[in-house]
Amino acid sequence: MPILFGVVLLDLIGFGIVIPILPFLSPQLGASKMDIALIIVSYAACSGLCGPYWGRLSDRIGRKPVIMICLLGSAIAYVLLANASELWMVYCARAFAGLVAGNMGVASAMMSDMTSSENRAKGMGLIGAAFGMGLVLGPLLGGLLSGDSGSFLVPCLVAGFMSGLAMLAAALFLPESLSSERRQAHREQRLSQSRLSTNQMLLKSGNRQLVAQFVLHTSCVSGFTYLFPLWVADLLHWSAREVGIVFGIQGAIMAVVQGVLMGPLIQSLGEMRLLRLSIACFLAGVLCASFSETMVFMVGSMFVAMTGATLCMPVLNTITSFRTEPELQGRMLGTTSSAAAWGRVVGPLMAGSILALAGYRTVWLVYAVFLVYYLIWALREPELVRVGQPRA
Repeated sequence: MPILFGVVLLDLIGFGIVIPILPFLSPQLGASKMDIALIIVSYAACSGLCGPYWGRLSDRIGRKPVIMICLLGSAIAYVLLANASELWMVYCARAFAGLVAGNMGVASAMMSDMTSSENRAKGMGLIGAAFGMGLVLGPLLGGLLSGDSGSFLVPCLVAGFMSGLAMLAAALFLPESLSSERRQAHREQRLSQSRLSTNQMLLKSGNRQLVAQFVLHTSCVSGFTYLFPLWVADLLHWSAREVGIVFGIQGAIMAVVQGVLMGPLIQSLGEMRLLRLSIACFLAGVLCASFSETMVFMVGSMFVAMTGATLCMPVLNTITSFRTEPELQGRMLGTTSSAAAWGRVVGPLMAGSILALAGYRTVWLVYAVFLVYYLIWALREPELVRVGQPRA
């Protein structure tokens, strides 16, 4: 588990470096605000198309080789982005990065392999903590390395180096979590499972509504992270440096919440009650953003919303793993990763369209409506039921 944490952390530092600089890099090449949204969408759409494939492949050949392949692809994508001199090159680099963005789903499947049911939520929280720490160091590095001159070559090359370093660490130190017996069993069942469509798999496991929440959740998160740099740039005249610092502070909060508080919160509240509380916090932050006009309230709304959002994803992954048969873990978590990626398509596109027509406040209120639906679903959902137990 510590080795997996380290590999994911290194990869996500590279990912985090790019977050605060894309909204400022693209306009230098002639991009509009809608172009920025479409660049984010190109990554997410390609990730959504390939997420289930990486999950199925990890069921067949093991988690470790798939993680290494994806890390190598990420390193290449960052180098391509570093050398982008035309807007279409940015699109291509981010689309390729999406095609190889299978690590989170496969890492979640690996964590599911390695943890007992009692420690599953804590393990998923560890993956979330790596994500949070990546968002501490990555955006800080991205903002600082871009400097006052706004040069993005160095941040992108450093991001590629971090992914390459993560691949080397995985090759040398990361053990395979999926036993040869389980891989052989999967190969023997592969033909029958290949006839099982994704929709049939979701029906069999009872996870269709759950998977839909991955789309809704990430559409709201990606919309917020797309809008925030534009929001503060327009209203507060901030640059990539200030945005990187704020994302870094939020990443530190995420790391503490997921790495330290996740286990005790699960033990005291249970998965579903914690999910409901987290969604309510997310909703409160978005509502606050819709009426914020000063720096304190704008930044504060971001901290409240993203702190709530950061607890949701590990809980959703935990619920998914408990509701899925062992032989379908990789495929199911790959499917949820793909669903989350499609949410990252919907979020920026919707935000960019509404922003062009009606302004920031309207966008925040629309996302608040989505979060109200998300909360209603969580309130109506029964307490967590493990595979093999009767459903309510």
